[in-house]
Amino acid sequence: MELALTLLLFTLLVTTAIAIVFMTRLFAVVMLSGVFSLLAALLFIVMDAVDVAFTEAAVGAGISTVLMLSTIALTARSETPTRTSSWTPLAVVVLTGSVLIYGTLDMPNFGDPTAPVISGVAAGYIERTPSEIDVPNIVTAVLASYRSFDTFGEVVVVFTAGIGVVLLLSGLGRRRRRQGGSDR
Repeated sequence: MELALTLLLFTLLVTTAIAIVFMTRLFAVVMLSGVFSLLAALLFIVMDAVDVAFTEAAVGAGISTVLMLSTIALTARSETPTRTSSWTPLAVVVLTGSVLIYGTLDMPNFGDPTAPVISGVAAGYIERTPSEIDVPNIVTAVLASYRSFDTFGEVVVVFTAGIGVVLLLSGLGRRRRRQGGSDR
């Protein structure tokens, strides 16, 4: 059942990504980007990475969608088609992808018990988590319990940054000037 759900979510992710590429209406692109982030969050939940799913839903689907919609309100509603086809963006994507794949070639195999990450602090977390915290995912247990204040601080910083950007995009200063007030 889990494999079928994972394959379904991956299929929906790929379908959504392909649909985004062919869209010309910016509003539709933003909405499909939000759907893509929510599908990714669901995939993270299936993989028992609830903390990553929460971050993806909050930042990817929430804040990013609001910021992009705010930007669309200040710009054109449709993409302006270009007449020339440039191979430079494709070359940059292929080069970046190649470098990323090259960077993963010397990584240890998934679940390798001799991996360097297992020999440090992780061994203590792996031993203590089942008895101290009843959470099936060790990463979630570490972020939500052992490092909860740090995680909370990161969430506050991201939330504050999002609110600041929304306030900047809202044009609060322009509205005050039009009403006869001053920003000083």
